[in-house]
Amino acid sequence: MRSLKPAARCLAVAQHLKSIPYANQPFSAFFSTTNNIMALNGTPTENGTHPLSSEGTTLSALPKSWHFTASLPPDAAFPTPADSHKADRDDLGPRQVKNAIFTWVRPEKQQDPELLAVSPAAMRDLGLALSEADTEEFREVAVGNKIIGWDEEMLSGPGYPWAQCYGGFQFGQWAGQLGDGRAISLFEGTNPSTGVRYEIQLKGAGMTPYSRFADGKAVLRSSIREFVVSEALHALGIPSTRALAISLLPHSRVRRETMEPGAIVVRMAQSWLRFGNFDILRARGDRKLVRQLATYIGEEVFGGWDKLPGRLADPEGAPGDEPPRGIPKETIEGPPGAEENRFHRLYREIIRRNALTVAKWQIYGFMNGVLNTDNTSIFGLSIDFGPFAFMDNFDPNYTPNHDDFALRYSYRNQATIIWWNLVRLGEALGELIGAGPDVDSESFITNGLNFDDDAASKPIEERAHKLITQAGEEFKAVFMAEFKRLFTARLGLKTYKESDFDALFDSLLNTMEALELDYNLFFRRLSTLKTADLQTEETRQKAAAEVFFSQVDGVPGHGTDQEKARKRVGEWLDKWRQRIEEDWSSAADSEERVAAMKKVNPSFIPRGWILDEVIRRVEKEGERDVLKRVLHMATHPFEDAWTGKEFEDGPTGKGVYQGDKAEEERWTGDVPQQKKAMQCSCSS
Repeated sequence: MRSLKPAARCLAVAQHLKSIPYANQPFSAFFSTTNNIMALNGTPTENGTHPLSSEGTTLSALPKSWHFTASLPPDAAFPTPADSHKADRDDLGPRQVKNAIFTWVRPEKQQDPELLAVSPAAMRDLGLALSEADTEEFREVAVGNKIIGWDEEMLSGPGYPWAQCYGGFQFGQWAGQLGDGRAISLFEGTNPSTGVRYEIQLKGAGMTPYSRFADGKAVLRSSIREFVVSEALHALGIPSTRALAISLLPHSRVRRETMEPGAIVVRMAQSWLRFGNFDILRARGDRKLVRQLATYIGEEVFGGWDKLPGRLADPEGAPGDEPPRGIPKETIEGPPGAEENRFHRLYREIIRRNALTVAKWQIYGFMNGVLNTDNTSIFGLSIDFGPFAFMDNFDPNYTPNHDDFALRYSYRNQATIIWWNLVRLGEALGELIGAGPDVDSESFITNGLNFDDDAASKPIEERAHKLITQAGEEFKAVFMAEFKRLFTARLGLKTYKESDFDALFDSLLNTMEALELDYNLFFRRLSTLKTADLQTEETRQKAAAEVFFSQVDGVPGHGTDQEKARKRVGEWLDKWRQRIEEDWSSAADSEERVAAMKKVNPSFIPRGWILDEVIRRVEKEGERDVLKRVLHMATHPFEDAWTGKEFEDGPTGKGVYQGDKAEEERWTGDVPQQKKAMQCSCSS
């Protein structure tokens, strides 16, 4: 693979991709079964939000389904919902679950729950009227006290809650069975207007067979963090699971580092399947279920085999090209030895989605903090938020996880780790990919790959190796194309030139790192500059450069004096000015250019210190409106101001939003020095 230029240490992709796939593994272990983003979150507008639908429907009238549990095998210990419902919850587990994708399990009953907040954006995207949040039915469903689709007296109904079985590699090591230890899915709800289907899930609703040594509960602290960041990422245009509602459980005390109040988040996603769903099946040698699950994903999750990417015209030479779609299920593409079947197309769809998402993370300085394979989404979503963070001062080595001593999940490593995870997925799908044109033959379906027969197994191994290595080039190309596209937009340019990579991208990131400049504030403040004010060296190095330094702490950077810092920023601004004038001509200082930059450069992101403040005020001081205010800002991140502006989807619906102006200014200003680069534990 062609390595990238100096910015690779910041872009976090090329340097390690070569060495990841099969390092320290015999190729037979690879097969061992014993041992444009619109489909991602519906159809977002250019800033990531959805056009407003009508008033919405009621929860009872919302179309519901249970395709997941109707299509895949349940835990044999409780083969029907009635079996599970009649059982003591203690009898359900924790335990090892074999030959199954999920277990039927009901949420624990909760006493006197308090609905703290709902997300108007998520309510709208699911198709629910905001007024539904005021109903008793919504509040009871939101904590698991009412099971939709199930008659408790008759022990029957069209659907029942469930928890998934999966495994995973955690910090690079196989961790065995994991699963939904504190998540229970309720049903699939389809927005009547858009036709988009979401799986509705409770997090923190009690123990499941997959809880291991935990309690199946969630603390208020981590619940608030997930509630806000899920919606913030979506509003930024970053594919993410969503958060519909959050409830406090006043009688629940949960032990983490200390005793903390419990909470439940209602989450929704177009799919909750992870790489770990395949990891556990591969580890157990369950090749039949690997095929069944892959087929379900192709047909149900992605909407049909014809929706997947067809073979590129030149997979090795131009892997960044947009692939054709509409390829029939049985079609085999490619030359002998590199034939691509539908399972390879499925793998490539997952690759492309995750490449786009991690590029967006890098562009907005977001870090998951625990990118284990069980936290990596088949659908390409940001998923499972523990020690996450948005970048404060630009530092490619920063990780929000204080247990990540090796910096495995730091900013610079995110794309590399996502590829590492994708290779683990390739190992699980390798037999299906390597079978090529014989994938549907009766002999292969029955017997699979026979390592004792070198003549039969070698072509399959070689084909899979070639196709998955080739897919690595596609991952890098899709990632880099999206990174360049978004970085270009954040700088206010309409077009990308190859010289921009070194002259603007790499130079800016190096300057940010050296001077410890705030990553997202830099772009927002850059949006306000006019090229007319950057014509001379003096104006660039004084008034213009000054806006990027903290108004409290002054010029940062170890061993850097103010004059040198201003000179460095001024030199970059001159290069930026020239490109803006070249791209925009006489409209360089137009309102159109400024507006375009503000649409992609947020003025507000939910930083760690802000969330800590919100958590303290909600948990310790009994405030409630502060949670709604931070959510409102997070779901409208590109505004100059919020208070006094009319919104279609404010906390109470359409109308003039009345917030806290002083709070807004504080949260969008310079980060207090002692609160920068905060870290959390995995219990967060």
